[in-house]
Amino acid sequence: MKDPGNIGMPLKYRSLSSLPQTLVGAGLIVVIAVGLGVVTAKGGIVAGLLILIAMIGIPVVYGMIAYPIFGISCIMIMAFMLFFIFRLGVAFPLGTVLDGMQGLLLLGFFIQQRSKPNWKIFQGPVATIILIWIGYNILEVINPWAESRLAWVYTVRTIAILTLMYFVFVYQINSIKSIRILLKLWLILAFIATVYAYKQELIGIAASELAGMESDPLAVSLMFIDGHWRKYSIFSDPVEFSYNMVISAVLCISLVSGPLANWKKTVLVIFTFLMLNAMLFSGTRGAYVLVPAALILFAILHFSRRIMLFSTIAAFVIIVMIYIPTGNPSLVRFQSAFRPSEDASYSVRKNNQKRIQPYILTHPMGGGLGATGMWGVRFAPYSFLASFPPDSGYVRVAVEMGWIGLFIFCCLMFIVLKSGIENFYLIRNPELKMYCLAMTMVLFTLHIGNFPQEALVQYPNNILFYLAIAIIQVTYKLDRKISLQEETES
Repeated sequence: MKDPGNIGMPLKYRSLSSLPQTLVGAGLIVVIAVGLGVVTAKGGIVAGLLILIAMIGIPVVYGMIAYPIFGISCIMIMAFMLFFIFRLGVAFPLGTVLDGMQGLLLLGFFIQQRSKPNWKIFQGPVATIILIWIGYNILEVINPWAESRLAWVYTVRTIAILTLMYFVFVYQINSIKSIRILLKLWLILAFIATVYAYKQELIGIAASELAGMESDPLAVSLMFIDGHWRKYSIFSDPVEFSYNMVISAVLCISLVSGPLANWKKTVLVIFTFLMLNAMLFSGTRGAYVLVPAALILFAILHFSRRIMLFSTIAAFVIIVMIYIPTGNPSLVRFQSAFRPSEDASYSVRKNNQKRIQPYILTHPMGGGLGATGMWGVRFAPYSFLASFPPDSGYVRVAVEMGWIGLFIFCCLMFIVLKSGIENFYLIRNPELKMYCLAMTMVLFTLHIGNFPQEALVQYPNNILFYLAIAIIQVTYKLDRKISLQEETES
């Protein structure tokens, strides 16, 4: 059999035979370079940049549709880096780009469903409650108490597409290798955020970012506390940053308990300490209580002598941190999180929640999606809810979607956590068991964190929330598949 192409040729002839191809390639590069130069000279730098974006964007669009794990990775990277790019001065509506990327994943999902249909992903209690949640959000358009339909349009667009990502994740993440890739990417991005937070704390916040905050009196009042700027790393605000550090640290702790090489466990332990220390830079008291809460669940689910020893040591360290005398502003704020009765801001939030309770009880569907916060101020500035600060994910749901919406959302949280705990005990494969535990821990942490703050409204934590729910279902599905193969082979 002859060698294909020129593989079997002597080197000197092989070089001569490939010369025309080399010349064509070089000529093509020259033509592209000259073309870019001419277009930039004629149309300005914007035109040149648009061509470059098209050259990069078209392959990326194709890749997101044809290679779903690549697409999910792109969305994760964009979700993490979104606000950092904003602060670089990019005026392009990157939020819309992220919506478009999710739309591409949905398109790829429906295309593959035609060739490889799998409607079982829409069955089961988790899928059912998520579909009910989506349906109720859509039904809010007829809410008789809503002050603005436009606020609903802007809000439901994000919620509906984002929630549908669960089904994309469950369908497209179909191997242990895919889970490994996505969790490694998660930790890499979280570590980048950690490093940037240390830069802000030890070197200083960039002059352009600092100027932007100082120009807004409200931002100064929220971000500058006790002579110290709260850090937010690459995220939208300190709350989002601190919560991401906590769930990423919880992910590391869960993975350490699994069947990994010792050097990997060492890296994860280092990541854990760096992330939890960086969390203190945020000054977000709501995040501080999440760590001991997560460790309690971890000790219960992964009960053993070694875990109980670790939990006891961790509890001792936390108790020491709570009561040790200190002048460090970050540690003082950490200690105040465990003494809510002494916290003035906690009292304000408690009074606000008490004040809004009659409204929630008399409005079963709430005041409509987007009634509070940015969209409420924009579309219904004179309404009662536009000026109401929810300061809690559950309070926001209750105010905007009523006690009916709050009941559905609480059912959603209960069912996904119940599913995670049940799957953890049912899964036999040690690696898949580790991933299921990690995602259950992440969901539990976000569930607790959604009470003192809004944990699920901003990127990237909202994406990671549905990714965690999906991985819990995928791990069980893969474990059943592996068990069936082993039984067949035996």
